[in-house]
Amino acid sequence: MDAIVSVSGLVKRFGELAAVDDVSFEIARGEMFGLLGPNGAGKTTTISMISCLIEPTAGEVFVDGHAARTDALGVKRALGVVPQEIALYPALTAAENLMFWGRMYGLGGSALKEAVADALEVAGLADRAKERIENYSGGMKRRINIAAGILHKPTVLLMDEPTVGIDPQSRNHILETVRELNRSGMTVLYTSHYMEEVELLCDRIAIMDHGRIIASGTLGELRNVVGGMDVITVGVEGVSDTVLERVRTIDGVESADRADGEIRVLTASSGALLGRLIQALESDGAHVVSVTVAEPDLESVFLRLTGKSLRD
Repeated sequence: MDAIVSVSGLVKRFGELAAVDDVSFEIARGEMFGLLGPNGAGKTTTISMISCLIEPTAGEVFVDGHAARTDALGVKRALGVVPQEIALYPALTAAENLMFWGRMYGLGGSALKEAVADALEVAGLADRAKERIENYSGGMKRRINIAAGILHKPTVLLMDEPTVGIDPQSRNHILETVRELNRSGMTVLYTSHYMEEVELLCDRIAIMDHGRIIASGTLGELRNVVGGMDVITVGVEGVSDTVLERVRTIDGVESADRADGEIRVLTASSGALLGRLIQALESDGAHVVSVTVAEPDLESVFLRLTGKSLRD
C-alpha cells in the first residue's frame, strides 16, 4: 500500500488519563479512511496529533513523507484541517474569512482570489460570499469551515465531525462535497460518531473506543465480526431499569443494549429468539411498539466488541 499517512504506536496522556493509547493505522494515497467511535473515544486527540497541534506522549506520525516530530511544517503544508469547532470570525464575511485563511497558507494575489472563488463554489455559497458569518446558519458555517480547509488544495484532508448539529440539507451537501473531493484525488481522514456517514463514505474504517482501535478493515470485513447474525431492534415504552439484565439471560442473545427507547439484540437465531424476547419484555411491563430484524451494521460490530451502543 502506498501509505500517505502512517500512524504508529500513538499515545497521548493527560496525567493518568490515556486519551489515545497505542493507536496505529495507515491511509493509502487517494483513500477515504473513516475513524468511527463515540464521543470521548479519542478521535479528536488523534487528529490533533496528526496535524501537529499537540505533541504525542509516544509514537510517530508521517504525512506524505514528513515526520510530525521533526518536520511539522512539512506536515502542515500537506494537510487541510476541518476542525470540529467552527474556526471562523463571525464579524467578517465569508469571503473575508477565506482571504484571511488563504494568506495564512501563504497564498496571495490572483492565486488567492482564485482559491477563494473555487472554495466558495465547492461550499455552494458563492452567492452569499459578502454576507457576515454571524448571519449564517449552522450548516452554512460548517460549509465555509470546509472551504477554509481546502483553500491550498491539500493532499490530505482531516475532517473532524464535520456534520455535528446541522440541518439535513446542509449535511447532505457536506457528504456530497466530501465524496467529490475524494473523487478528485484528495485523501480524506473522516472522523464521526455517525455510523451511517462512515458506511456511506469510507473505503476502510477503524473503530475507536476508550483511546484504542478495537477493529479495522473494509465495511465487509468489519461485518464479518458479526457474520451470520441478525439485529433485532424493539421499540419499547415503560421498561424497567433492570430490563437489559433480563434480556441478556435469554438463550440465544449474543449481546444487548438499550438506547433512545429501543432494545437492540444481536443474535444468530432471530426466528427462534423473537417470541422469547417479546415475552420477556412484556413480562417486565414494557409496551412493545415496533420490531425490526436487519443485517448487522457498524453499530452491531461495536455492540459485539464493547457490549454497548455507539450512541452511548
